[in-house]
Amino acid sequence: QVQLRESGGGLVQPGGSLRLSCAASGSISSINGMGWYRQAPGKQRESVAVITTGGVSYIDSVKGRFTVSRLNAKNLVYLQMNNLKPEDAAMYYCYADAIVPGYGRRDLWGQGTQVTVSS
Repeated sequence: QVQLRESGGGLVQPGGSLRLSCAASGSISSINGMGWYRQAPGKQRESVAVITTGGVSYIDSVKGRFTVSRLNAKNLVYLQMNNLKPEDAAMYYCYADAIVPGYGRRDLWGQGTQVTVSS
């Protein structure tokens, strides 16, 4: 069974930091891109930070505060979030653009990890 599993969410005060981790497991031939999306209540899911073979992209609101990194050999992706703001609060989802044997190219999603920013 192919799955993405996130960890690292929680409650943090404004200005604080969190590090999210995501591990892809199961039968995966390769991963073209991997990263993080988020969805706040009443809002659409948005791409926060993604690493592809072409490079790294960030949503404007997190540039300079968030850093995405990937350990390709172990299908791991991380999101270091610094100087968190209340508007960063959301459910964060791990994403992978993967090649799954027998299924071809698939968008994989984790279950999500909650990030709450509040004093």
